[in-house]
Amino acid sequence: MLTRQRKELLIARLKQDGQIVAKSLSEELGLSEDTIRRDLRELAAEGLLQRVHGGALPLDLPASPAMGNFAQRQQLSSDAKPAIARAAAAMIEAGQVVFIDGGTTAVQLARALPPELRCTVVTHSPSVAVELAEHPLIEVILIGGRLFKHSIVAMGPSALEAIAQIRTDIFFMGVCSLHPLHGISTGDHDEAGIKRAIAAASVKTVVLASPEKLDTASPFQIAPLERIGAIVVSADVPKQLLAPYRKLGIEVIQAQ
Repeated sequence: MLTRQRKELLIARLKQDGQIVAKSLSEELGLSEDTIRRDLRELAAEGLLQRVHGGALPLDLPASPAMGNFAQRQQLSSDAKPAIARAAAAMIEAGQVVFIDGGTTAVQLARALPPELRCTVVTHSPSVAVELAEHPLIEVILIGGRLFKHSIVAMGPSALEAIAQIRTDIFFMGVCSLHPLHGISTGDHDEAGIKRAIAAASVKTVVLASPEKLDTASPFQIAPLERIGAIVVSADVPKQLLAPYRKLGIEVIQAQ
């Protein structure tokens, strides 16, 4: 198949399916994955699609405002995040071991944990650990590593090694983007890997999704939606926006 024919086929499949997964398409067409990826890079350079980890997305898919830095993200959905945090905190039972991700909503979750709650919180976020430093009954296990300044979390090989040694009941995950077709995603390749590792070490993964993250996509997929157990959103999110997630069998909790 000529290069021009391959590219025309890729554009057609993107319009048809709404995404391209390089590995699956290479197997279907009998082409090498490297060839597919090269074509996708060239099409992205031509402004015809959006390159993401493992494939491509349409250009018209909204980008997430949560790709900004930590200070900028603190200003987003400032009213919704405390309510989401309270709803998430109510899911924790005494004696559980929970992992709280980094990010602005995660910090609100740490603040929302009631003083009578006795549990263990594992986190790779110094911000979350500091919020819980004065909590009378919560034991805090802080994962170390290289500081990723965008999300104020530890990353790298030492963080991955420590995560693999801990089994948690619930992982409260922060994400940049959430989309019915393209799953949960973030803006950094290594951060996506860390989140996958934490989810793999947890019995249940709960996504904390402030309104601006819904129906958006970021470059690096963490996991398809089928891998998560629940989504916590604010009360004012329209039912029609949540319907595709519920259709997938995902529990959607609207914070009051």
